[in-house]
Amino acid sequence: MGMLEIGKRKCGLASVTARVTSGLLIVLLALSQATWAADEAAAKIADDHYYEPLAQETGPAGLKLMLRKLQTTGRLMQVTAHPDDEDGGMLTLEARGKGVSTLLMTLTRGEGGQNKLGSNLFDVLGVLRTLELLASDRYYGVEQRFSRVADFGYSKTPEETFQKWQGHDVALGDMVRVIRTFRPDILIARFSGTERDGHGHHQASAILAKEAFRAAADPKRFPEQIAEGLQPWQAKKLYSGNVCGFFSNTCDAANYSVRLNTGVNDPALGTSYIQFAMKGLRHQLSQGSGSWTVDPGDRFTHYKLVDSVVDSPKDKDGHEQSFFDGVDTTLPGLAARLGDDEKQAPWLRPELAEVAKQIHEAWQSPEDDLGKAAGPLFAAKRSIDKAVERLEGSPIAASSKDGVLAVLHEKQEQISVAIALAMNVSMEALVASGEGSPESLPAEKAAETTISPGQAFSVRIRFHNGSKYPLAVSRFWIDGPGNWVERVDTESAVLAPGQDQYGTARLRVPNDAAELTRPYWHRDNPETESLNQIDDERYVTLPFAPTELRAHVSYHITGRRDFSIQGHTLRSADGPDSTTSAAVLVPFLNDNGQKQIRPPAIVPTFSVEVDPNEQVIPLSNSGPRSVRVGATYDGSQRAQDDLHLVVPGSWKVDPSKTPVAFQQRGEKQDFSFQVLPQNVQEGRAAIRADLEVGGRKFSEGYTLVTRDDLGAAYYYQPALQHVSVVDVKVPKDLKVGYIMGAGDEIPTVLEQIGVKVTLIPAEKLATEDLNKYQTMVLGIRVYDTQKDVIANNKRLLDYVEGGGRLVVQYNTVGYTATAGDFNSGPLTPYPVTLSRARVSVEEAPVKILDPGNAILHYPNEISQKDFEGWVQERGLYFMSAWDAKYTPVLESHDPGEGEQKGGLLVAQYGKGTYIYTGYAFFRQLPAGVPGAVRLFVNLLSGK
Repeated sequence: MGMLEIGKRKCGLASVTARVTSGLLIVLLALSQATWAADEAAAKIADDHYYEPLAQETGPAGLKLMLRKLQTTGRLMQVTAHPDDEDGGMLTLEARGKGVSTLLMTLTRGEGGQNKLGSNLFDVLGVLRTLELLASDRYYGVEQRFSRVADFGYSKTPEETFQKWQGHDVALGDMVRVIRTFRPDILIARFSGTERDGHGHHQASAILAKEAFRAAADPKRFPEQIAEGLQPWQAKKLYSGNVCGFFSNTCDAANYSVRLNTGVNDPALGTSYIQFAMKGLRHQLSQGSGSWTVDPGDRFTHYKLVDSVVDSPKDKDGHEQSFFDGVDTTLPGLAARLGDDEKQAPWLRPELAEVAKQIHEAWQSPEDDLGKAAGPLFAAKRSIDKAVERLEGSPIAASSKDGVLAVLHEKQEQISVAIALAMNVSMEALVASGEGSPESLPAEKAAETTISPGQAFSVRIRFHNGSKYPLAVSRFWIDGPGNWVERVDTESAVLAPGQDQYGTARLRVPNDAAELTRPYWHRDNPETESLNQIDDERYVTLPFAPTELRAHVSYHITGRRDFSIQGHTLRSADGPDSTTSAAVLVPFLNDNGQKQIRPPAIVPTFSVEVDPNEQVIPLSNSGPRSVRVGATYDGSQRAQDDLHLVVPGSWKVDPSKTPVAFQQRGEKQDFSFQVLPQNVQEGRAAIRADLEVGGRKFSEGYTLVTRDDLGAAYYYQPALQHVSVVDVKVPKDLKVGYIMGAGDEIPTVLEQIGVKVTLIPAEKLATEDLNKYQTMVLGIRVYDTQKDVIANNKRLLDYVEGGGRLVVQYNTVGYTATAGDFNSGPLTPYPVTLSRARVSVEEAPVKILDPGNAILHYPNEISQKDFEGWVQERGLYFMSAWDAKYTPVLESHDPGEGEQKGGLLVAQYGKGTYIYTGYAFFRQLPAGVPGAVRLFVNLLSGK
């Protein structure tokens, strides 16, 4: 199996290579020059591997955290709009500090935001941000859910947000579904639902949460969910956030009901809740959070009680001490959820009281002797197992008891984890592609990280007895999607303390399992659609389809009848038993020779990709175009057949088809076709690649989205090239130097239409001969991300003064010193003030302020028609003030707002021209928007 490097750039995680490995295109998502702050942040989190437990989840600290969970039945759910909106400190305090079962519902996946690490936007960015948020959740200690609505970019009002989301019932229905399945006691809106929240998505998330609080309990709301078997659920209390300003550490007493100090140190975590949460938040590098910090000390977060169905004690100022004031979160209190049916199970409350007593005894065990918690935990397991068995067999209606059983099943799992921690037993389950030591592990391209339908593989299971007691394994087993397991081999043996027992499982992937790694949602046109289509309703609201294979072991302490452990006598011929489990993982060596692990992924037998996937063709030069197709094989047998392109109407393609033949798994082949457009006119078209093998057609490719600190997911795309034919004039021999900022695809589009573009690394600006370029262009957020550009900015201004032309695309107003606040300059020839002003409505009218300006006439005549068909937004980070030497060329503003003239400023400086533009060309050019292409060419083409 070979490896084909398809590109390499210096970026925030050292040299990152997009590469084809074992039949898939791997994108390590820092695919462009990243910020220097992100360089340092990435280095700090690179060794924090998603598929390994946090140190705080092991040993005494891990047992302490699990015992906290076992002592409460409290359930809390927070609702936000985007990844990084969450109150991580509060979530960590509740989930880690108090053991509350906690869920975070993030309405969108952040797919419409900016990417501070690279040029990946829209849905692939949504996949990345989902992974980043899950990495944060790993620290918060929470479950994660999403709705089907998409982040369509910045919105200034909830009205626009709901209009884009096709009304508010779509997102509300998903929220109600999550409430009915998770059944929280406490529902918390991160935002207030008012203009104080700013972003329209923020406001909408709180508005929906307030409605969902009551709607989830009404069987007449979303009755299709009731028909599916979900039951209405009334959360006890509803709170809203942002009551005193975002990030505010102080709050007027009248504005809040609960104040929590997330700056308190937790010995089990080794730091404060907010600082532990910040370690998680730093994984959201595409949001620029890698360098965010919180100083030690008190950090308060405030929430307002806005609705409740229970009474709660309050002090003289109307304040509560906790979200759960007035809510019974004890184990015996679960019996009350049966209502009148509790009379049919009078034994349940006292049995649960006994479980709570045993768990409390385990809690009081000394931290320096974990084994002393094992006795009461085994006793608690016996007690809760008995209670569950009796309740399941009771005549109480399922609609009444299922909610109680769901919590008890969760407690059973938590007790098993706590027992494993107390006993110091562990297990691992590795796909058998090596012996387990770094010296013998395969390289990534040789490891079975991807498996196709019909293939078989083996899993090696190891169970370690780290306890003081002899243990016997009752059985190993593996569960997961489908009937995959052919056999499990193990030998019965008594394990002395310190010994291991091994088992081997043989699995075969069913022929219909190829859909398992595919996201269950998609958008046909991410640039214009604001709702995700759900392809499999079984998984709606989950982060991804649950594809994890998991290995389990059942073990027991061997000994005589009436076994005694730490003062607890457990009557059993074989001693007390429990289970533990581990995810099935594939070990391999990365390019740096370091061991990494990843779950095996089920992928289609063939991956087909078209390069480039976006093509802009100038109407004046619509001659033959090269289309490259890559086909990768992940099967185990030889395969051969034909590959061909499907082109529009009368267009011609050579060759009409080409034979393909694959000899081994992981093989990748590249093919080239010449496409000749015919009878073209300005508009859109598409070219599709079809690979036909054995009567089946393959016409899509899949991309592994991952990073060293993240989990892994797969992004599927049709094998399409989207073609935009644009009537654009380009000056002959126009030479442009381009310094990339955070990353964009503008240079690719410019080359396609005939501009000669040279990418200049920021670190070479100090020595590059700029005079050989007619125009220099700075990519988006270049001053935020490239310290070398700031250091050598005078060279750029000298270049302009000497007769050059400099186009500066939007930058941000930095929150921190490391971001390089644009306004701290001087970075411009004359004074300006950059603001956060933006025009979020892509259809907002554009007024031409200076009709005679050459930018509007050469080489393309610009008219109102050129502002039609823009996507997502007009622009962002417009100037709010500028020196009289600048000329504003255009004006645009969102409905109901004042004029914004600072989106395109032009100034003569010496013999040259300086241009600042906040218009979103980085979105429009890759989307092939004709008017934006023409206008950007004009920016480059001054006489």
